[in-house]
This record gives sequence, C-alpha cells and structure tokens, in this order.
Amino acid sequence: MAPREPTDAEIDAALEALAEPDRFRAAQARVTDMAPQLQHILMRALAEGGWFDDAHESQLRQVTVAPDAERLAAVRTLVAEETRISMLVGVAVGWELARELDQGDNDNDHRED
Repeated sequence: MAPREPTDAEIDAALEALAEPDRFRAAQARVTDMAPQLQHILMRALAEGGWFDDAHESQLRQVTVAPDAERLAAVRTLVAEETRISMLVGVAVGWELARELDQGDNDNDHRED
C-alpha cells in the first residue's frame, strides 16, 4: 500500500514545528553528520536535472562581462536563483530520503509480524 500524502495543513504544522529553535538545531546536527553523502546526492540531482548545464554557464559568462554598474545586481540575482533552485532540489532530496526511511520502517514492521 502506498503511503498517504500529507495534507497542506500537516505540512504547515510540520514546517511550524521546524521553526522551533531546539528542534532545528537537532535537525541541523543530523544533517551535518550526513553532509558529504547529501551533498553528493544534491549535486547529482542538480546535474541530472539540467540546472547547471550550458544555460547556467552562459549566465555566468554574461555576469562576468557585464558593466561594473550592472555586475553586482547580476551576481546577486544569479546567486539568489541558484540558492532557490538548490533549496528546492535539496528539499525534494530530503523529502524522498524521509519517504525511503519511512518505507524501510514499514518493511521492518511487516517482518516482525
């Protein structure tokens, strides 16, 4: 049986819970421990998704040759876009990791029967 998708209200409640300082610190510590593996998965997902392909390289070249007055704004925009994309892909990776771990727990539950 496929796992039930969370409702918008459940997601909102979970995000609010993550905003609690102590809980976030614990999550940050767990992620820090897994950082090398997660970074590899994130970079592969970004590459396979085409996020940092020729179009990205073209944007980088445009930013580097922009006139001084425009360069700072262009770099800020590019960094902001890269951050948003990386965060979205990172959340997707984390979400799938959580589902995979939950599925593993469900498999273990069935084995105990």
